[in-house]
Amino acid sequence: MKKIPQLTPEEAAQLVPKGATVMVGGFGMTGNPVHILHALAERDDVKNLTVISNNVGEPGLGGGRLLRNGQISKAIGSFFTSNPEAVQAVSQAKIVVELIPQGTLAEAIRAGGAGIGGFYTPTAAGTILTEQREKKIINGIEYVFVPALRADVALIRAYQADTAGNLVYQMTGRNFNPAMATAAEMVIAEVEEIVPVGTLLPDEIVTPGIYVDYLVKAHTTLEDLGSSAAVGGDGKRVSPVRMNIAKRAFAELKRGDVVNLGVGIPTLVADLISPDDGIILHTENGLLGVGPAPERGGAMEYPVNAGKQPVTALPGASYFDSTTSFAMIRGGHIDVAIMGALQVDEAANLANWAVPGKPLLGVGGAMDLASGAKKLIITMTHTSPQGESKVVPQATLPLTARGVVDTIITELAVFEFIGGQLTLIELMPEASLDQVRALTSAHFIEKLS
Repeated sequence: MKKIPQLTPEEAAQLVPKGATVMVGGFGMTGNPVHILHALAERDDVKNLTVISNNVGEPGLGGGRLLRNGQISKAIGSFFTSNPEAVQAVSQAKIVVELIPQGTLAEAIRAGGAGIGGFYTPTAAGTILTEQREKKIINGIEYVFVPALRADVALIRAYQADTAGNLVYQMTGRNFNPAMATAAEMVIAEVEEIVPVGTLLPDEIVTPGIYVDYLVKAHTTLEDLGSSAAVGGDGKRVSPVRMNIAKRAFAELKRGDVVNLGVGIPTLVADLISPDDGIILHTENGLLGVGPAPERGGAMEYPVNAGKQPVTALPGASYFDSTTSFAMIRGGHIDVAIMGALQVDEAANLANWAVPGKPLLGVGGAMDLASGAKKLIITMTHTSPQGESKVVPQATLPLTARGVVDTIITELAVFEFIGGQLTLIELMPEASLDQVRALTSAHFIEKLS
């Protein structure tokens, strides 16, 4: 069997030419080829790179150095707002950003690796991200065309490789890596350990060696991943208002539901779920059967959720890559998604990704989940910090998805869309009807029990 050449990170970085399109695997603190990225950042002769990554320049993981050095001219990905350097580079017109919903990004990479020219998806239809895309109505639903993505080089991270280049991954370290391994002319896999052929069981190999051109053995430490990779009890007190909203959202769930939780208030729902409830938590970066946060430890010892927080895996849990995860979402296999919002309007339109006054640099998986989940519950404070209603006649912020919201839960009220009409069905404890009327700019009907 063919033996794959083994390189140092510095030797691997030498293979990346200037002006190349480079795919970089990873999600949060897991699956990142940090050592190759740091070596590439040492090459001041390699500039004008186009980088395809879920979060280009993840802080502390090497990509930030590439941005700082001015080596990246274009970034294609789904979430950049967590990196101040990326935000600054865009605001100063140092790089061009192409923002793609996370699931669409994963599928575009998969299509590129499978020799498919592109695909149609309902994700992001009717939003500013797809205004220039080709549209098609399929079974009465608007779809947008997305071209496939390929790269000159893919830099990926796996847990183990054998000398033939077969790869296995650890926990949520798969994310974008298996798809990127198929979609580049040259694939360099950074791994924790290289073992002889025959050591890995064929059943556990995720990426066959046919896709891999070079291997880099590099041990990753906590220091390599940055301080956010280690967590413990931070002592922060959750406000009663936010927890009450989360508790009411939890009451909407039933045994057997497969549920995806967004960041913010939705994350609090996870703390209310016990294994006895029979509710299965899904996180889009590749885990079904999410358990509670560990008491201590971090991304070196545990999987992470979509908020990049270390979690545990319950008995019966499974790991998978991002393409499989978003196929679950788009395919209607997620029963409930709980998300935050900036605005929801009378037509059940959702706006939750574009913050006023800030660059449009972070959509993540929100568009995929909003259009793919069977039921969408919005948890949010009733008004903005400026006191303006978030339940509005017509959304004024860039939309996440059209006509998708089923339930809205705030600290004052619970609304449902019944027969297409915004309907007040319940007052939260200590809230009055007059208060809800005064602080809600949208028109609604009342069906209080």
